[in-house]
Amino acid sequence: MLIKPSMLEDYARGAAFLGSGGGGDPYYSFLLAQAASEKCGDFELMPVDELPDEALVAPCGWIGAPTVSVEKLPNGKETVAGLKRLETVMGRKIDAVMPIEIGGGNGLAPLVAAAELGIPIIDADGMGRAFPESQMTILNIKGLYACPSVLTAACGATTVIETDDNHTHERIARSLSVALGGIAHMVEYPLTGAQVKTHAITGSVSAAIAIGRAVSHARKDGQDPFLALGEALEKTSQYPHCKTIFDGKICDLQRETSGGFSVGTATIKALERNSIMRVQFQNENLIALEDGKLKAVVPDIITIMDRESADTITTERLKYGQRVKVVAAAAPTMLRAQDALKFVGPRAFGLNFDFHALEELSSSEPL
Repeated sequence: MLIKPSMLEDYARGAAFLGSGGGGDPYYSFLLAQAASEKCGDFELMPVDELPDEALVAPCGWIGAPTVSVEKLPNGKETVAGLKRLETVMGRKIDAVMPIEIGGGNGLAPLVAAAELGIPIIDADGMGRAFPESQMTILNIKGLYACPSVLTAACGATTVIETDDNHTHERIARSLSVALGGIAHMVEYPLTGAQVKTHAITGSVSAAIAIGRAVSHARKDGQDPFLALGEALEKTSQYPHCKTIFDGKICDLQRETSGGFSVGTATIKALERNSIMRVQFQNENLIALEDGKLKAVVPDIITIMDRESADTITTERLKYGQRVKVVAAAAPTMLRAQDALKFVGPRAFGLNFDFHALEELSSSEPL
């Protein structure tokens, strides 16, 4: 399958939704990908089952606070520089790239490198959404190592990280990203093709494109884009449940950049009833409480969207007065397993809640 320039906007729209408010606003990654496609042509999207077992696959993406990325733009060379440094470290060529997370701008992050290096993008990722920390990937949950990894700053500085502990890797990488201006590009969890087949969350890139396409077609045809979104999600093998859990206006917003993360709470007042929803986030939306009652919680996806256009509003773009719908979707089954919840469940974020699946919690009508 080829990802053509005409598909990039749909890809960005779908990745934004899957980011659960995080992963970075995809607009800049979209522009970089658009420029790369004009220079190098279409992007090759390779299904996982076509990947040779001995291939070297490099997951990559951005680390840092999304609030910083709004003002501190990439120079467009970080991804290729990081991958070439990894090739030097590993003593061989990289055969393919994939997003470390499909959500937000990180979903599109490998496109520029794929175009410049003439290699395919694998139809898979390491999270099935976006999470704020490096160890919150299915690759770590399944016992794979993040290192060697390469961190690249906009100034051109590259740093190779070598640890045998993925939590330590996250702390080092996070501190470096803060020291380098709050955001940097990272290549991590180098994989064989066999490891991708066994451990990665497959089909997520094509799912993002399909989700975005459904919304854009509905808007052009004057149909309900939220209904189209729900139907597209349900057709994927990874995201079978989707509900609108709130409809209102942002009446309060607390947000700060701290420790390399964008953290805060959005308070939303219902438009047609006397009810309040609070959505807490750490780069990504983590938990949604309506009048104190749990409505959705990580690892399930919680996305705040413009109530008219169904455009995703990432956490760094939230503003007082925005009229929004809060849409939740089931996370991939791999992330809901007990071994995964230790890393990506609510208590991993310091929330005093156990995980409860969206379909168990919400009594809202489906999209």
